[in-house]
Amino acid sequence: MVLYCKHVDSIPLESLGAFLECQPIFPNRINVHFVQVSGPTEVTMRTWERGSGITLACGTGACAVCVAGVLTGRTGRRIVAHLPGGDLELHWSEQDNHVFLTGPAVEVFSGEWRPDDAA
Repeated sequence: MVLYCKHVDSIPLESLGAFLECQPIFPNRINVHFVQVSGPTEVTMRTWERGSGITLACGTGACAVCVAGVLTGRTGRRIVAHLPGGDLELHWSEQDNHVFLTGPAVEVFSGEWRPDDAA
């Protein structure tokens, strides 16, 4: 879900994201992206990911924001999305209808799961 707002930092993401994620209309739950448009080439977004909560970045969500921005007339096909985890450059190509994303990929967690310890 992509929702537009005037001040993305003022959204109570933890409560509103959790509420929207689990609505009965979405039986498989959803990701929620709150977006502030700064202009036709720039947005700021915050994400609530289903099952995970607040995340620093979401590439597929940023792609959805790019497409939604074009379809609603809020942005152009090339944008920079500012996320807490870093900036992403997006381009929804008119030639092949693909969305291209460029930005950093950074490991933020690693772990090991041992099935024997799960009991």
